[in-house]
Amino acid sequence: MESVNRMAIELVDEALEYAEELNVGGYDLDNEASVLDFGLEFDGGIEAGLLLAEIQTAGLATPSYDLGELAGSPMPYVSLTTDQPAISLLCSQKAGWELTTEDFEGLGSGPARALVAEEDEFRRIGYTDAFDLTALAVETDQDPTESAAEQVADLTEVETSGVFLLAYSSASVVGSVTNAARVAELATFRLTELGYDPLDVVSAAGKAPLPPVPADEETAIARSNDALAYGGRGHLVVREDADFFDAVPSTAADEHGRPFGEIFDDLEWEFDDVPADLFAPAQVTIDVIGGPTYVHGETDEELLVESFGL
Repeated sequence: MESVNRMAIELVDEALEYAEELNVGGYDLDNEASVLDFGLEFDGGIEAGLLLAEIQTAGLATPSYDLGELAGSPMPYVSLTTDQPAISLLCSQKAGWELTTEDFEGLGSGPARALVAEEDEFRRIGYTDAFDLTALAVETDQDPTESAAEQVADLTEVETSGVFLLAYSSASVVGSVTNAARVAELATFRLTELGYDPLDVVSAAGKAPLPPVPADEETAIARSNDALAYGGRGHLVVREDADFFDAVPSTAADEHGRPFGEIFDDLEWEFDDVPADLFAPAQVTIDVIGGPTYVHGETDEELLVESFGL
């Protein structure tokens, strides 16, 4: 497999070239690291969100947007498909980097993770990247700092001048788009957490409603998770059958049926305390090549209407 960071940097160059049209901004920190503002001071937008989702998956997945409906009301939906699910979703898109320093906090996703390659996914898939430039998408409500860029540079063994931090808040259009684009990733990750070989997932696709952008980060995070767990629909093509496919969708979780805002409040917003099986799509079809096709889970429009404030 070609370098995911090399492929992603080509898309970062595209974002810089069309920054004005995408309503995003770029600037350099004093240590020469580059920041692309996708949704902090700049508005961003749906096209910017789709491009960022493509960067997060290193160009190995295709995000798209269409207008559907939710409970009879027009509602945008974000879709993402890939024929390289192990690399694009687990080794790149997954939000697995807690970027925390003395003056910055954010959640990182994207190809920079593959230069570190210390998470379980990389060992199971057998992939490690090597490149002299890197991109990390960072979900945060703070402007990225030099110390944040230096942490990325140190762990990826890239010069700070080769670090690109793509920043956006949860409460932004880009935040809503990129989070809604995670259905295929969550379905694939949940399946592999149950013991399935990620290399036996041939193709993955997902679709979720685009949450309206609220005024605060906590509401945005809750809505994004509701959109996935109660409105997300995934489709996986796999090589091998298994007897645990019914445990993939969020409906298998004991806490299913409660909005995430309520769950987070009860746990005082300690994300690590949320049951992991809730972070999954509402409904999943799993198509075994040459074998049966399974459909498990269901969506909950009533909960989404309440969560989205429709």
